Amino acid sequence: MTGIDVLLDEISPYQSRRVVVECDSHTTAAYLLDARGRIRVPVWLANHEIAPRASESGGLYEGRAPLMPEAHTKHPQGLPRLDPDRLRAVWFEEGDGVALVDGEGLLAVIPGWAEADSGLPGYAREAIGRSAYAWELDPVRDQLWPRVVHAEAYWDWRRASGAWRSVQRTVLSHLNRHVGEPGHYWDVSDGHPPLLRVSERPPTAERPFTVLSTVGMCGQRMPTLDRYMADTSRYARVELALATTMPAHHAARVFRWIGAFPWRAVTWFGTGHTVKWLDNPEDRAMRGGAGAVLLLEDPSPLVAHPDHRPPDTSGLSFQGDPVRWLWIVPVTRPEHLFAKEHDSTTLVEKLAAEGRSWVLGQALSPADPKAF
Repeated sequence: MTGIDVLLDEISPYQSRRVVVECDSHTTAAYLLDARGRIRVPVWLANHEIAPRASESGGLYEGRAPLMPEAHTKHPQGLPRLDPDRLRAVWFEEGDGVALVDGEGLLAVIPGWAEADSGLPGYAREAIGRSAYAWELDPVRDQLWPRVVHAEAYWDWRRASGAWRSVQRTVLSHLNRHVGEPGHYWDVSDGHPPLLRVSERPPTAERPFTVLSTVGMCGQRMPTLDRYMADTSRYARVELALATTMPAHHAARVFRWIGAFPWRAVTWFGTGHTVKWLDNPEDRAMRGGAGAVLLLEDPSPLVAHPDHRPPDTSGLSFQGDPVRWLWIVPVTRPEHLFAKEHDSTTLVEKLAAEGRSWVLGQALSPADPKAF
């Protein structure tokens, strides 16, 4: 493409999304891209010449952004070009959506649930009604603006010294009270948000297994939840945990990929979810024949021994949202497929009937699918 100026190009804090604002002599448009550089959502921002009466053929994927028809723009005569020095991106806390702000205020919003393939573009200040290129921002401004304000405040807080330590102290104190004295502590981050650690809670006289828990996942809300529910607060913040009799430093390696997974893959974790195991040589010995993990808020149906009951980790909240612990239970590839074909509740019933324990005792072996 020629004759196009890039006014803004920014990667999200989780490095899973990128927003690019481009301008040519006709229009300005914004594009939300995924980590592979594929356009997920285009949104028209402004015409810079007289609007046509009808939609142009083609779309925002075909080399240049089309002109918005006159019925769908507040300024059918066109607007001056945007000033790139006054343009900035505000990423939502979840990292799946972004707002664009200029000197006049809110210019556009691309929510996490927007998706061009589904006919859901972003919202633009200059748009009227709904078109394939943009939806009108005015009717939803009062609902979206507080979220933008919260997002700016959140990232200001994250950049402040001591912000991460406050998350760390909160989670560790809760684990100390509910799970037991700490052991080793590992950093499983890769240098940018979400920052993650893993805390070991060694066996006790009452508990013959180690508990490993993430520390820090709850410091940021998980993405995409607003696609599925109006009130996301009950499900937005989690920590992950694993009960094991394996050497803790081997078992802890699973958290290097799964701890950041919601923000890298732009998804969310809930009880009953199954997640395909990433092919990671680092934890291959611990993985054995497992093909996925099952996440359970309450693994008690898989308690195979009275001393193997899960600790009660309820009661923690962060920034007004409850924090839920999801326990990792490795499952085989056939079991993963079984859950997809039926549901996770049926899979848990099947595992319980087979005597499967939620406590990981050794790597899951294809020759011994009950090796827990």
